[in-house]
Amino acid sequence: MLAIFHKAFANPPEELNSPASYNGTKKPKLPEETLKEFLSHHPDKTFSMSFGDAAVLAYVLPDRPYSLHQRLFCGFEDIYCLFLGSLNNLCSLNKQYGLTKCSNEAMFVIEAYRTLRDRGPYPADQVVKDLDGSFAFVVYDSKAGTVFAALGSDGGVKLYWGIAADGSVVISDDLEVIKAGCAKSFAPFPAGCMFHSEGGLMSFEHPMNKVKPMPRVDSEGAMCGANFKVDKFTRLNSIPRVGSETNWTQWDTQ
Repeated sequence: MLAIFHKAFANPPEELNSPASYNGTKKPKLPEETLKEFLSHHPDKTFSMSFGDAAVLAYVLPDRPYSLHQRLFCGFEDIYCLFLGSLNNLCSLNKQYGLTKCSNEAMFVIEAYRTLRDRGPYPADQVVKDLDGSFAFVVYDSKAGTVFAALGSDGGVKLYWGIAADGSVVISDDLEVIKAGCAKSFAPFPAGCMFHSEGGLMSFEHPMNKVKPMPRVDSEGAMCGANFKVDKFTRLNSIPRVGSETNWTQWDTQ
């Protein structure tokens, strides 16, 4: 999968951007170049959607319709979700959120996002922590212009993110596409964490602890985009409990 979001609203961490990206022979690419390369890797099995200059989502059709590492894409009421992996407790989650038994993981994530956005009955970290399985997802709310992404903590699915030539944030499970499109300005998406374009990056496994950037140097000795790790020794002052009058995205990352 591939998701690219304009810097004006995506607001990725500054530490993801490496000055070394512009010192070597390989420079970051513009979003349209990265999309073209991604589509060329799977010329007969790709699907993409563009939202003006704001965002682009691309999806590779799975080789097999049912597998542990499934790839899903769906949209509902201007909300779109790319999902990788599977949830072991999907049936119980669908029941909890009032969805039909045939709803897949991407459909569930959209409904969970809508519930958080519109009613906020639970903290966002608790909702994501309740997902049992190997998973990664990216949600784009095209009406609100917001991005929500998360990666499970078990390591069963890999996800990467980086910064394109124009400052856009690029998210993909294809490491080679990320490297080619972002040069040195990329890193693995941190496991057990979630990112919101308004709320920033936080750990859903350890929501009371800060997530801090860790310098990363590649085999050539060049500084790359930072890794992000949970600082178990530094606790946040508080995690706001969300409700109908509180924006659920305003978690504290400072």
